[in-house]
Amino acid sequence: MFDFRGVIFDVDPVFANSEEWYQAIPEDIRPSREQPFYHLLAENNDSSYVAYVSQQNLLTDASSGPIDHPQIAQLFEQFDGKRYRMRRALTH
Repeated sequence: MFDFRGVIFDVDPVFANSEEWYQAIPEDIRPSREQPFYHLLAENNDSSYVAYVSQQNLLTDASSGPIDHPQIAQLFEQFDGKRYRMRRALTH
């Protein structure tokens, strides 16, 4: 539905954003709270941003290439051709 690419940098096992954010999603496309929600460094043709996306709304990126997000270097080591690895200091 929303055309963007991104790299996951954190996950909430269930919805953990504000009620206001959740209610702002149109009811006919509002996802269930009882699923993982992912924090992504996201990009589309117009901009780069941080997204909060339910598991049901994610698809594997067929291009599998790097993304051009200004915060990538803060969170991840270099793209290895398949994936990004979280900087060791940020893992827990």
